[in-house]
Amino acid sequence: MSDKVEILDTTLRDGSQMAGVSFTLKDKLEIAKKLDEIGIDLIEGGWPSSNPKDLEFFKEVKKLNLNNSKIAAFGSTKKKGEGKDKNLETLLQADTEYIVIFGKSWLLHVKEVLKVSPDENLSLIGESIDYLISNGRKVIYDAEHFFDGYKDDPEYAIRTIKTAEEAGARVITLADTNGGTLPFEVEQIVFEVKKSINTLLGIHAHNDSGNAVANSLIAVYSGAKHIQGTINGLGERCGNADLIQIIPSLTLKMNKKVLKGPNELKRLKEISVYIYSILNMQPNPYQPYVGRYAFTHKGGVHIDAMIKNPRTYEHIDPELVGNERSFLVSEQAGRASILNYAEELGLKLSKEHPAVITTLNKVKEIEKYGSIEGADATVKLWLLKNLGLYNDKFNILYWMANSREVNGKMEAEGEIIVRVKNEVYYERETGVGPVHALDKALKKALVKVFPQLSDVVLENYKVTVTEGDQKGTASYVRVLIQFTDGKSAWTTAHVSDNILVASLQALSDGYSYKLALNESRNLL
Repeated sequence: MSDKVEILDTTLRDGSQMAGVSFTLKDKLEIAKKLDEIGIDLIEGGWPSSNPKDLEFFKEVKKLNLNNSKIAAFGSTKKKGEGKDKNLETLLQADTEYIVIFGKSWLLHVKEVLKVSPDENLSLIGESIDYLISNGRKVIYDAEHFFDGYKDDPEYAIRTIKTAEEAGARVITLADTNGGTLPFEVEQIVFEVKKSINTLLGIHAHNDSGNAVANSLIAVYSGAKHIQGTINGLGERCGNADLIQIIPSLTLKMNKKVLKGPNELKRLKEISVYIYSILNMQPNPYQPYVGRYAFTHKGGVHIDAMIKNPRTYEHIDPELVGNERSFLVSEQAGRASILNYAEELGLKLSKEHPAVITTLNKVKEIEKYGSIEGADATVKLWLLKNLGLYNDKFNILYWMANSREVNGKMEAEGEIIVRVKNEVYYERETGVGPVHALDKALKKALVKVFPQLSDVVLENYKVTVTEGDQKGTASYVRVLIQFTDGKSAWTTAHVSDNILVASLQALSDGYSYKLALNESRNLL
C-alpha cells in the first residue's frame, strides 16, 4: 500500500472566502508559483463561474509552466432542468486537467436548498460528473456536508458518493462543511465509508469546532489518501484545515509522502509568512510548527533541560520546518536563560556566577512593572556590564521632545545633549513623532565619535501598556525596539511610567549593544 497522501491546496478558492481576505490576480499567480515550488499536488485556483478574476487566473496560470502542481477549477453540480448547464460549461472553459465539483449529501440541503427530490439529486451528481469526464477532465467530487448528511441518513449519504464513484470520479472527498464533526466521529464514519467505496477517499475539513487539523489526520489514519486544506488555515468562518500543520504531521509523525522532499518541508515557515504578508496580516506567533513562539522556551526548568537535550521539551527539530528555537529571559526563566545568552556571547559561566545572579535579579526587578520578553540585547548588555566587559560609552545629560502643528501637519522635535569621551554634543532634529526625532538626534551625536553606528537603523517600535506596579497606583508602558545593521538584528526593551523615558532608554541600549559587541571582540 502506497504511503503517498495527495494534497489539494484551496487557499486561492476556499481561503479567499475568509472575512478580510482578498487576493489580486497577481497575488494568486505568485502564490501558485510558491505552492508549485514545494510540490503541492493540486492547486484549486478558483470558481470560474463566480467571478471574472478567477476565469482570468486560469488563462494566466498556463503561462507559468508549473513543474509539480496541477491546477483545478472548482464548481457545483448542474442545476435541475437545465440542458447545457452554464456552470459546467464555464468549468470546461477554464481548460484545466482537473475539475472539483461539489454536490449535496445531506437531505436537509437536497430538500430545502436545492428543492429537488433525493433521486433527482443523485441524477444531478451522476450526470455532472459523466459530462465533465466525457469532455476529457479528471473529476474530484466533493461530497458537501457529508458528515452531517451521514449522521442524519447514512444510507442516503452513501448513495450520493456511490453515484459519484459509478460516474467515474477520480477522488471522492468527504467534506465537514459546517466544521462541527469531532475526530472520533470522523474515524468511525470514514471506516464505514471504506466498506462501500473503492475510489480514492479524501477529506475537506472546516475548523468551526477547532478540529479541522485533527479531523484531517484521523481521516488519513482511517484510510483517506487525499487532503484538502489551505495555507495558515484560511477559509470561510473559522477557516479550513491548516496545511502548514497537516503536512509536517503527515511527514514527520505518520511517515506519509507529501511534497517533494525534506528540503521543501524546510520552506513551510517561509510559505506561511509569505501568505500573511500578501494579506497584510501579522503572522500568528503561536501557530504550530512555524510560529515565532512555536519553539520558544520561557520556564526556567524547561530552558535548563533544553540546554542539556532539546528533545526534552521539543516534539521535533524546528529546523525541519524552517523554524528556530529561542529562549526568553523572564522572572520565570531562572538562571538557565541567562546562561544561554552567555553562551550566545561566547562565554562559559556557571549558575552561581555573581554576574548571572545580578542580571537575573535585574530582570525580576524590571518585570514587577512589565515584561521584557524578547529583549535579547538589553539582557545581554546587562550581563556584559555585570561581567565588567562593557562600560557605558556615552551619557545622556539632557533631552526634550515635543510635537506641534505646522501647516496643518504634526511635526515632532527632539533635542539631546550627550557626553561622549569627556566631550559634550548637542543635536536637534525633527521627525514623524517624538521618538523618531529623539532617535535621529541621538544617532547624529553618537556617529561623530562612533562611525560604526552609522549603519544601525530602527526597524520596529512597539508600545504595550502593562499592569503597573503591585499596588495598581501607576500605569506603566513597555517599549520594545528592534534594530538592524544590515547583517544582524537585536531587540531592546525598557519599562517606565513615561513612554518617552522608556523609549529613550531602549534606544540608548540599542546603540550601546552595538558598541558592546565591538568592544567585546565580536563575541556574538
